[in-house]
Amino acid sequence: MREFYTGLPLDERLKRLARTPDDLAAAISGRPAVELARRPDANNWSAVEIICHLRDIEELCMMRFRAMLAMDDPKVLVVGARPPNPAEWGLIGDEFPVDPDRWADERQYARCDPTAALTAFRRRRGESLDLFDRLALEHWHRGCLHPTLGRVTFTDWTALMPGHDDNHLDQLTRALAGRA
Repeated sequence: MREFYTGLPLDERLKRLARTPDDLAAAISGRPAVELARRPDANNWSAVEIICHLRDIEELCMMRFRAMLAMDDPKVLVVGARPPNPAEWGLIGDEFPVDPDRWADERQYARCDPTAALTAFRRRRGESLDLFDRLALEHWHRGCLHPTLGRVTFTDWTALMPGHDDNHLDQLTRALAGRA
């Protein structure tokens, strides 16, 4: 997906990012909360858990973006990936710095109100888009050091984020159909 979005003009990527909250709203519209909280199986998230994940990832992205503006090429942590040198992050053993399943469990995603989670995601995505809108031309080339992708700029993030959205929109559609 990243390759697809990398090939699109920046304004098209930003439009795609802006559309995600509406796509989520359309997918869950008219469905009872109990259906949105139902997992397709023991190992895969429900629709509400997926929305909560997107909400929390958007917050994590904004922290990265702020660091990218304040520092030159800060190292960042990513969901489900160990950094190349875990010791410099204070990690030991098989510890993951950002574990999405742990977030889902400890933050009780399954108990969250789907409408409130979507509202929070919509607000956070709006804040990301507002930040992108305010970036000066020279800021688009500022970056961070991603543990698996290397240097990632603001321009690159606008290709990564819609691919992540698409992945989880597909996952949400499957969850609502009772499929993993």
